[in-house]
Amino acid sequence: MGKEKVFRFKEFAVSNERSPMKVGTDGVLLGAWCRVDGAQRVLDVGTGTGVIALMLAQRQPGAVITGIDIDHEASLEATANFAASPWSTRLVAIEGNFLSSEALQGPFDLIVSNPPFFTRQVHSPNERRDAARNAAALPFESLFARVAKLLAPEGRFALITPADAREDIHLHAAMASLHVTRFTMVEPVSGRPAKRLLWEFSPLPAPTLRDTLVLHDNEGNATPRYAALVAPFYLHF
Repeated sequence: MGKEKVFRFKEFAVSNERSPMKVGTDGVLLGAWCRVDGAQRVLDVGTGTGVIALMLAQRQPGAVITGIDIDHEASLEATANFAASPWSTRLVAIEGNFLSSEALQGPFDLIVSNPPFFTRQVHSPNERRDAARNAAALPFESLFARVAKLLAPEGRFALITPADAREDIHLHAAMASLHVTRFTMVEPVSGRPAKRLLWEFSPLPAPTLRDTLVLHDNEGNATPRYAALVAPFYLHF
């Protein structure tokens, strides 16, 4: 996934050429998994191509969704993808630093992020992609602190992280007074260790809903639950 110049979903298409971070499984998982009920003002942090914002626009009629990205080319590509979608009047892309942008005015009912999370220096022929993947650009501690300031009192923050970030996430969420309300471990294949974690946080304490999502069976076929989760979006699955 992610090599196509235009990635076509059932109800929208995503130009996938200019943003350093391409359409991928992590973003689609987060866009399909996060709860959108009641969300009227939504913020997508590190929007890239805008795919998560577009998925949320499809899922939540009436929601006004802002995508922010620090990369100039990504913000231009997201703007074009938003304009070409059926929900162009409800989507806006901002170029800026999430941690300091004055263009972001809360509160938001829902904030989502598929953030950079490589803690080691990454190297590829594409320096912009390296920067977009490096957690130094948006440390978890700073991410949570800023989210806490922008989130509505009854709002939700949805996030996808590597499995090995679990302890760090608990620490920084607690420091920001955000409570885990939903937690899903994502296993690539049945019986193998989880590679990704899906999180939902709220300023309000509540019992945590915990489960495991297995993506594929041992023969490489999508599990029924995974297929049902992404069926509203993928053309062929």
